[in-house]
Amino acid sequence: MAIRDIIKLGNPKLLEKSIDVEIGDNALIQLLLEDLADTARAFNRQYGWGRAISAIQIGVAKRVIYIDAPEQMLLINPQVVNPSKAMITIWDDCMSFPDLLVKVKRHQYFSLRYLDKNWQQQERLIDGELSELLQHELDHLDGIVATMRAIDGSQIALQSEKQHLDPSLFANKVSNH
Repeated sequence: MAIRDIIKLGNPKLLEKSIDVEIGDNALIQLLLEDLADTARAFNRQYGWGRAISAIQIGVAKRVIYIDAPEQMLLINPQVVNPSKAMITIWDDCMSFPDLLVKVKRHQYFSLRYLDKNWQQQERLIDGELSELLQHELDHLDGIVATMRAIDGSQIALQSEKQHLDPSLFANKVSNH
């Protein structure tokens, strides 16, 4: 168990495309589960928000996402299936650039196929707040950060200026990414 440094915007490692985890690599999965959970909790204590983190954000280029919203889940080799044509617009935040917000468009819903921590194949419909959260984390696995998805160059803001932004474009979140 360890709190790991979160890779910040500007570090080229954050833009690496993650590769699949080999099925049965239990040692890696146990280590990632502990380190991602510890790192996300530490970030949340420091900033007061943070619901999910991808392995690449701690320097491990494997297709793994840890979520703590509302339940704790580890997603191994997740894949989007049948994304909706309907889109939502939302202000997005990120542990890799905690002082920024970025206005992005995301699919309203999609199906997610993944392996759980017991190597069981799962598929579930993802919508609402979890939809935008997981699309953000899935982007990380593909080497994409939210700034690359900004609607245009004027759609990036400092967290400290949040009060000046349209509140309807924030998910009703207790905490963010």
